[in-house]
Amino acid sequence: MKMPEASQLSLASRSLDDPEGLVAGFSFDTDGFETRELSASRWTWKNYSLADARGRKAIEQNGALPDPVRDSLLAADDALHIDHDEGWLHGAITDSHHKHYTDADEIGHLRFAFCDTVLISARRHPLQSVDDVRRLVEQRKKPFRTPADLVESIIVHTFERLAADVVLIGHELDSIEDSIVGDAWHRERERLTKARRKLVFIHRQIASASGLFRHIEHIHRNDLPDELADMVTRLSHRAVALLHDSEQAQSRARLLQDELMAKLTAESNRLLYVLSVLTAVLLPMTIISGLFGMNVGGLPFLEDELGFWFVAAGSVVVAAVVFLVVSRLGRRR
Repeated sequence: MKMPEASQLSLASRSLDDPEGLVAGFSFDTDGFETRELSASRWTWKNYSLADARGRKAIEQNGALPDPVRDSLLAADDALHIDHDEGWLHGAITDSHHKHYTDADEIGHLRFAFCDTVLISARRHPLQSVDDVRRLVEQRKKPFRTPADLVESIIVHTFERLAADVVLIGHELDSIEDSIVGDAWHRERERLTKARRKLVFIHRQIASASGLFRHIEHIHRNDLPDELADMVTRLSHRAVALLHDSEQAQSRARLLQDELMAKLTAESNRLLYVLSVLTAVLLPMTIISGLFGMNVGGLPFLEDELGFWFVAAGSVVVAAVVFLVVSRLGRRR
């Protein structure tokens, strides 16, 4: 992926400190570390904010970008894709919103395009993985000898963070499972719901990334240089493995939810059975008391001093018989 010399000169002649809507701009030397000397620069990274009109304008006016690449960076929708056109690998991938600026459980989108000598990235909202890699560049903790190395590092940071989240959710599911097995499950519905919501967020990101890398690997495998083809293969395998882990966690969470719902159903049935027994036992007594409560002539025991006790004893006997019958029927079930 070689850029024409004129394009290299046009990019090299622009200072990274120019107010052109840049979020961050870096030059890298041959060792892969940030350099302030333009003469020692081997390649550059420019990260734009699409929420800034100056950033969009800078991308629009960059004559070094092929039309498909420029359209990809400035696309109005958030369709995910990775393509290879005229020596540029470009696309849009997912990343989490930066935790210091907004809800980290929201998905953002990073647009990128790079060749051998320049990487251009753009986003609407601050993204966590991009900022993590930016700090690595500023602190000189890791060399990035090519734009592909930096893009791969951003994606790997996203995968590592998602993998760590899957592990944490696995520990949470262990705790919930212990509570369910130990019959202390009454307050676990909220924890399980929260874990499943987090898993849905993670799985959505991983599934998108996995599909993208499988697509580029199958469609453009023969068009990519060996270095890029190897990078795509590594990321594809990593995404597939992470997708498998997230699917296993989701299956386990669903099984725990099914078991929890079964326990809730069993408890509800037990309470309904008790209520049904009480209703059956009290029904004859209610009928008897209703009959003897009528103000009509001819009621038995009306003039008998022990009439109340006869009726009460009869009601208790009838209730006991009904209780025994209902209990026997319940045991047979």
